[in-house]
Amino acid sequence: MLRPTPGALSSQRLEERPANLPTQLYVCGGRPASRFSAVVLEPDGPRLVGLDHPEDLQGLRQQGLPIWLRVSGLADSQRIGSFLAVLDVPETLLPPLLETPQRPRVNCFGDALLVVLHRLSFAHDPSHLVSSQVGLLLLPNVLISFEEVSIGEAFPELTSWLYSRFAAPEHQDLDDILHFLIDELMDGLFPMLEQISNRLDSLEEAALRDPKPKLLSRAFVHRSNLRTIRSMVWPLRHQLKVLLRERQPLLGPEAMVGFRDMGELVEMLFENCELLRHQCDGITQAYAASIGNRMNQVMKTLTILTSIFAPLTFIGGVYGMNFVNMPELHWQFGYLYALVLMAVIAVAQGYWLWRRGWFQDWTTPR
Repeated sequence: MLRPTPGALSSQRLEERPANLPTQLYVCGGRPASRFSAVVLEPDGPRLVGLDHPEDLQGLRQQGLPIWLRVSGLADSQRIGSFLAVLDVPETLLPPLLETPQRPRVNCFGDALLVVLHRLSFAHDPSHLVSSQVGLLLLPNVLISFEEVSIGEAFPELTSWLYSRFAAPEHQDLDDILHFLIDELMDGLFPMLEQISNRLDSLEEAALRDPKPKLLSRAFVHRSNLRTIRSMVWPLRHQLKVLLRERQPLLGPEAMVGFRDMGELVEMLFENCELLRHQCDGITQAYAASIGNRMNQVMKTLTILTSIFAPLTFIGGVYGMNFVNMPELHWQFGYLYALVLMAVIAVAQGYWLWRRGWFQDWTTPR
């Protein structure tokens, strides 16, 4: 029996998609065709069944076995509704699962547990993220997954794990499958954060060695991606704590332990995102420091040239005057004397500045 609080089942659509569209959505015009399959947890082991019509699901339902219904593609909402009607899924649960993009959420309503997440990945250009929505619904003896985009078989790693089990599955295994599905989506974020961390390390080193304006734009892109990942993780922190506190009857002891671990996983993901965002700020500061050092080096070079040529300009200005009573104007070697005097002064000043370390270039990469 559903016991939702007011507004708990309302659609919470995002103003815009958290990342770019996957390639499959571009090809299919935004909503790929709906495909259905079911994993039936029989006493002898799980069995994968392809479904073409709701009547096929009706036959499996009458057997009374735990069923994991997998829906790939959300284009045909009427056909999806006909399949869900066979499983007696309340229509009030459908808007958060079928409308995209939704805000990430974990809600429990008596005999139902609803989860909405986004599968994030990198596009061909590793600086761009793509996202697809994944909805999960746990009911008594039924687990339903809704994938906005699916490449080949739905959740192939989890399906292979089910087939590799030696013990026969039980009714309570559906909550474990739900936990593993969420865990698979969360675990996919760690390799992404590791790749972003490696790229930020390279950008930070480049900012110190050879600062260029394009480094700032790359750091901004990574910061934007981290903000997207953080926004997908942030709502789960509180909602998982509420789920554990309410002690959902559909979740067995093992699943409860798994969700506690998932809460720690969400905290770890959130902290990693914050650390990497601070590293983006460090890249900006390193770039500003490098540019400041280079500017100081340029100003130092101009100062050296000015200090050397100032006395030479003074000498040239003195002997460039056209007064009558200037005895040096009638010297036979006056021109050579002026050049030698300028050279001696320039060499002496250059040696003095070199001894004081003015010619050392602190911006040279080491």
